[in-house]
Amino acid sequence: MLQNLIPREGKFFELFDRHASEIAIGGRELAGVMENYGNVELRHRGIQAIDRSEKAADKITHETVLLLHKTFITPFDRDSIHTLITRMDDILDLIQDVAESAMLYDLQRITPEAQQLADLNQMCCERVKAAVSLLRDMRNAEAILKICLEIDRLESDSDRVMRSAMSKLFRDEADVRQLIKLKAIYELLEMVSDKCEDVANVIEGVVLENA
Repeated sequence: MLQNLIPREGKFFELFDRHASEIAIGGRELAGVMENYGNVELRHRGIQAIDRSEKAADKITHETVLLLHKTFITPFDRDSIHTLITRMDDILDLIQDVAESAMLYDLQRITPEAQQLADLNQMCCERVKAAVSLLRDMRNAEAILKICLEIDRLESDSDRVMRSAMSKLFRDEADVRQLIKLKAIYELLEMVSDKCEDVANVIEGVVLENA
């Protein structure tokens, strides 16, 4: 009788999809901020959009954790659900950190390497959204795993861009303050792709356990 009164599964996949949509928005807006960094109005508008997505994602994460405590039967392992939603949230937290740090550091210009890293992050975020959208049906296992491999490849591309950017920065940048600021931004940008890969690893584990 008690089991009949406790929710079964709940709306976990709907929550995952909503959160992943915010991640995709955040990735797109960050790439836009980098592309339009010299335009103060567009830059501020993009940062505000990122802030809205981050706050919305925090609420979804909180809602997911609450639902996890109320649900008797979950679609897959409880720890995996908690890990997935929290690591997804890490992505948007870092995206917000990049945008806000650029402003706090009073960064005057964005390099092509920073733009390239932001573009790679956007692609990672879009693929996180795509993988999450397929999770509700394990018949999509092959497609999901393929997307996870794409995220891994993009993260490797990001690593290569990061190494090249750092080498160029320490070789060519004469302004020490600018060097320190750009180094911090590069590192944050690269960490976004790392977090996307973390999410891909969780999704891959879920698929391999349940497909």
